[in-house]
Amino acid sequence: MKILILNGPNLNLLGQREPGIYGTRSFDDYLPDLRAAFPDFTLDYFQSNHEGQLIDKLHEVGFSYHGIVLNAGGYTHTSVALADAVAAIHTPVVEVHLSNLHAREEFRQKSLLGKNCVGSISGFKLDSYRLALQYFEGLKPKRVGFKV
Repeated sequence: MKILILNGPNLNLLGQREPGIYGTRSFDDYLPDLRAAFPDFTLDYFQSNHEGQLIDKLHEVGFSYHGIVLNAGGYTHTSVALADAVAAIHTPVVEVHLSNLHAREEFRQKSLLGKNCVGSISGFKLDSYRLALQYFEGLKPKRVGFKV
């Protein structure tokens, strides 16, 4: 299965930025662990601080990949355009967040993207990505023997 992990603004600073909320490990450090845990997946990764680049990437892969794991960062709460891009593609999207959005500031508790995603995972720090990939793992076609 071909899966894109798509990270939005400020997620390039994981491990440095507010470690009490987001943890002490960078995503670049965590990605090899995900690849090792899901050897049957082709995991592509893209991060941008620019809304248009995230939308372009969704358009690029949203009709050919098996799944997208999206952490839109602050755009989760503000970007109608990103929500529309998720709604426009065929590839299923799982929304992830490192922190528990419901325990955060009021403005962070609302996701504009969530209604267009197959599900949302939040509050498990970097393990939120692993949980999203486990969802896609459950969608993998099973090899079933049959007689002709």
